[in-house]
Amino acid sequence: MSGTLLAALGVATFSFTFPATHWSLTGFGPWTTVTVRGVLAALVAGGCLAAGRTPVPDRRHWPGLAVVALGVVLGFPLLTTLALETTDTSHAAVVVGALPLTTAVLAAVRGGARPSRAFWAAALAGAGVVTVFTLVQSGGTPTAGDLLLFGALVVCAAGYVEGGRLAAAMPGWQVIAWALAGALPLTVPAAAVALALEPARVSGTALAGLGYLAVVSQFLGLMVWYRGMAAIGVARASQLQLAQPLLTLVWSAALLSERLGAWTPLAAVAVLVCVAVTQRTAA
Repeated sequence: MSGTLLAALGVATFSFTFPATHWSLTGFGPWTTVTVRGVLAALVAGGCLAAGRTPVPDRRHWPGLAVVALGVVLGFPLLTTLALETTDTSHAAVVVGALPLTTAVLAAVRGGARPSRAFWAAALAGAGVVTVFTLVQSGGTPTAGDLLLFGALVVCAAGYVEGGRLAAAMPGWQVIAWALAGALPLTVPAAAVALALEPARVSGTALAGLGYLAVVSQFLGLMVWYRGMAAIGVARASQLQLAQPLLTLVWSAALLSERLGAWTPLAAVAVLVCVAVTQRTAA
C-alpha cells in the first residue's frame, strides 16, 4: 500500500475523533475520557508488542518516543477534549485545520525539510482558509476553547514530526505502541483518580465513543499515519490533513446534527485544491 494511501487512511480515521470525543463526553468526564483512552489503547498496543516479541527500542529513540507520548497520547487528546466541552466539533475541526502548516514548519526546523515555495504558498493558503472560517464562526474573536485548540496544534505537530522521524527507523505501529506503553506510568494513576472523582453516566453511545478513541484514533489510525509519513515525508503527508476538517464537518452534520455555515462548500473546494497543489509540489 502506498505511503499516500496510508496517510490518507490515517486522516480518515482521525476525522471522526472529535465526534467520538463528543459521544464519550455524554457519559464520561474529560479527564476520564483522555486517561482511560490512553490506558485502553496501551493495552491493545502492549498485546501487539508482546505477540510480536518486539524488542525494546534503542536508548537513542527514547527522547523521540517521549515527545510522541507527550504530544499525541497526552497533550493533544487532553487539550482538544477540554475544548470540546465548550466548543462545537465543527468549530474545533476548522481550528485544527491549521495542523498541517504547523507540522510542516516544525518538520522544516527539526528535520531540515526544504519544501518548494509553491508548497508553502499552498499550505499557507489552506491554513488561511480554515483560519478565516474559524474567525467567522467565532464572531471574529478567539474563544477560550480556541486557545486550547491552538495549544493542541503545537504539541500534536511536535508528536507527528518526531513520530514520522522515528517511523523511518522502526515500523510505524511500534512508534505509537511504545509511546502508549511509555505513558502508562502517567495514564494509569490519572485514570484511577479521574474515575473516582468524575461522575459517569455509562451508555452505549459513550462507550462507543471511548472505544473508537482508544482503539482507532489512538492506535490504529496513528499506526498507518506514521507509516505513511515515513514513506512520503512529514511535510507532504501533513498537507493531507487539510481535508480532515472537512470530513469532520460531514460527520458533525450527519451524526451530531450540527448546523454548518453557508460557505462551507466553498471552503471545502478551496482546501481540497490546496491539498492537490501541495501533493504535486512537495519536495
